[in-house]
Amino acid sequence: MGRDYKDFEYRLDFFFCFDDTDYRDFIDYYYFSHIALPVQKTMSKLSDIQELKRQNQFLEEQLTQAQRLTALGELTGTTAHEFNNILMTIINYAQFGLRHKDEPARTKSFDKILLAAKRAAKIANTILATARNRKKHFEPTNLATLIEDVLLLLEREMNKYRIAVEKSFQKDVPEIMADGNQIQQVLLNLLINARQAMPNGGRVVLKISYDEENEMLDFVVRDYGCGIASDKLPHIFDRFYTTKSGPDESGKGGNGLGLASCKSIIEQHKGLIRVESTEGKGTAFIVKLPTIIRSKLLEELEKNKSS
Repeated sequence: MGRDYKDFEYRLDFFFCFDDTDYRDFIDYYYFSHIALPVQKTMSKLSDIQELKRQNQFLEEQLTQAQRLTALGELTGTTAHEFNNILMTIINYAQFGLRHKDEPARTKSFDKILLAAKRAAKIANTILATARNRKKHFEPTNLATLIEDVLLLLEREMNKYRIAVEKSFQKDVPEIMADGNQIQQVLLNLLINARQAMPNGGRVVLKISYDEENEMLDFVVRDYGCGIASDKLPHIFDRFYTTKSGPDESGKGGNGLGLASCKSIIEQHKGLIRVESTEGKGTAFIVKLPTIIRSKLLEELEKNKSS
């Protein structure tokens, strides 16, 4: 940084009478102690803050990855049972085809075997996509398709706990620009929470609607379970805050990280998430995600701001 002594000289001439050498030494001292050193300290602090932000972002990404793998681990038991059921279907219909030599019986057996094999392949592909360790990748995504994939993984669990899933998806809605793996993690969290809120069974309502005016997709997960106390609602998205006493019998939930992670992921997608709940009546999580059109507009605005 260059030094311009004129301003200092103008001000100090009124108060000090030094010879030239002492005067210059004083100006050097004043410049160093009052300008250069504070600026250096400020720059050092800014550098430290930037480093802390980078470390925080890295830890956030690591935590999100750990939560995704945890969710995947929780699903392995469910999918193992599902694969066993599929294999039993294939074996039974193969035996049926061997016992019956007529064409209609064998055709029926082959059809059932083919359907079971396709179901197994779809489950395997969904799990592999969830387990894939990759960096954030935003691409045009069909939200309804993601929901169907998650329901496929949770089908056995929902049946086990007598949870009926009702879907109300508006047709011909635009796609969203999203990281499919991350949105899938949000869906898993919200659906498992809804199931846990109804230990004696019940129903979950899923809705997708298109807010054309604001170019947003609205997605709702509503359960009719125990609800959340009003004094707990303001903290529901806080990290490590939980309304549960611990994991349920399936080993899921209770660590206070699921909803905090959901909020973080939705905000990274430039979306919003909020909760409405009444004790004894149920809870609704409302997620708003920008469509491709809105995402592109937001991207252009950010570019214009930075340029």
